[in-house]
Amino acid sequence: MKEQEFPTLNDIRHALVKIKNFVHRTPILTSTAINEIAGCEIYFKCENFQKVGAFKARGAANAVLKLKPEQKSKGVATHSSGNHAAALARAAKVAGIPAYIVMPSNAPEIKKKAVKGYGGEIIECEPNLQARETTLKKVVQETGATFIPPYDFMDVIEGQATCALEFLEDQPDLEIIMAPVGGGGLLGGTALLTHHWDEEIIIYGAEPSGADDAYRSLKAGHIIPQTKPNTIADGLLTSVGVLNFELIKKYVKDIFLATDPQIIEAMRMIYERMKIVIEPSCAVPLAALLANKEKFAGKKVGIILSGGNVDLGKLPF
Repeated sequence: MKEQEFPTLNDIRHALVKIKNFVHRTPILTSTAINEIAGCEIYFKCENFQKVGAFKARGAANAVLKLKPEQKSKGVATHSSGNHAAALARAAKVAGIPAYIVMPSNAPEIKKKAVKGYGGEIIECEPNLQARETTLKKVVQETGATFIPPYDFMDVIEGQATCALEFLEDQPDLEIIMAPVGGGGLLGGTALLTHHWDEEIIIYGAEPSGADDAYRSLKAGHIIPQTKPNTIADGLLTSVGVLNFELIKKYVKDIFLATDPQIIEAMRMIYERMKIVIEPSCAVPLAALLANKEKFAGKKVGIILSGGNVDLGKLPF
């Protein structure tokens, strides 16, 4: 894919203006105690305070708003068991169009309730990728709805990039930005925006060691699909997307890994020191930073806290 086909800085600025009534401009928080432990200055961009509790609200809103009128009339569809399902259902509701969400039968009830609460129509399927894709294809054929993929889709990447745009508008002196990576929409969008903004800013990804396909893919120079991921960071289980991997290869300096015990420790640290709710996937960048302190010593580091959708009855501490 050619670089010029990706969104420009002006495209991302325009997207931020367009989606502003659909999303929050989330705050940046700091913690003196965490800075002392980490040996650097960390600025946390709190997408756990975002609509639907995650950055995914941005990409979904942007994708819905970019639909043509004839597409809007038939609605949108996707398959997801996580935050993208709720994000797309909510964006569709705000836009006044239908949303058809294919969800595996074993999806958490809290996620299903969120989709229903935003007016999305759930179509259940067997809990495997083939069933999800087959069911989605049938829904699209029957309804004429437009498929909005969760991460490997240009309009979604452009929307996710608005998070880093806000971050750098509000905290322009960052030297490093870190984001977690699953499908790569957030990391890819962050890397793209930061490259446009200031090529001197270093971008790092963070990934669980039990689901390290992006790490292995970056080292190999080609996509190595995720197989049998095993991590508490349930939002980062998917394989990195093709478009996002192009951006990661170009603009991400490295991806650091964190073990589940390290992720749990970082998650607990944020709960205890900052008094905010985050999900395990969200703690991965801090966990990876703490495991590689020498790379960040004395630097101004931005960390995107990706979401706060966690079952409080199942906290790992």
